[in-house]
Amino acid sequence: MDKKLVSKIPIMAAKLLIILLIFTCSVYAQTPDPDPERFSDPIQFFMRYDSKNSYKINSTLFVGSSSIRMWPTAESFPDQYVINRGFGGSHISDVNYFYEKIVKKYRPARIIFYAGDNDIAAGKSPEQVLEDYQNFVEKVEQDLPHSKVYYLPIKPSINRWKMWTPMEITNSMIRDYINKKEKLYYIDTASPMLNDAGKPNFELFIEDGLHLNEKGYQLWNKILRSEIDGF
Repeated sequence: MDKKLVSKIPIMAAKLLIILLIFTCSVYAQTPDPDPERFSDPIQFFMRYDSKNSYKINSTLFVGSSSIRMWPTAESFPDQYVINRGFGGSHISDVNYFYEKIVKKYRPARIIFYAGDNDIAAGKSPEQVLEDYQNFVEKVEQDLPHSKVYYLPIKPSINRWKMWTPMEITNSMIRDYINKKEKLYYIDTASPMLNDAGKPNFELFIEDGLHLNEKGYQLWNKILRSEIDGF
């Protein structure tokens, strides 16, 4: 064997070891989930409401973070029986934690899902967000095999525009996952929110540059009606 090649083998092995360590750390160094019990009050409110009011099976369930909570879903879709279970600041991991109380019990025909925005803002990777969404889907597939799940991608907002690259990657990864499954749908509410310059349209947001205003929700309403059969 060439002596020069032999002398380089330890160096090559060391480089491979470094690459392996970096890869291993990237796989296992996940951002910890925040404590889901911080949402005990809104979840208890949902439960108290349900104890005093009946709800229909095969409804349309909106679930996720503040973009769901602030959405006037009942007024926007008066021809649908709508249940809104959005709670502001939530991650997908929080939705999964309270799944029994805010998803499964309703046995909805449709689930409109928006979460992941806060996850990326908290430092979670696209891979971690995808894994959490896959966990949600697995729960639905096991317990609610007839339910359809409609994923609304993380929106391009003014406030979090610097985070758009990992958010866009997350959306792309989730879309690829959805395209391989049945009863899962990707509803592109994100692209229409960009202006001609490819930046967030400020006309769609309230003063905080993060949450939608009436015009923003009107856009989402229009997209949902055009994309979902019978909606």
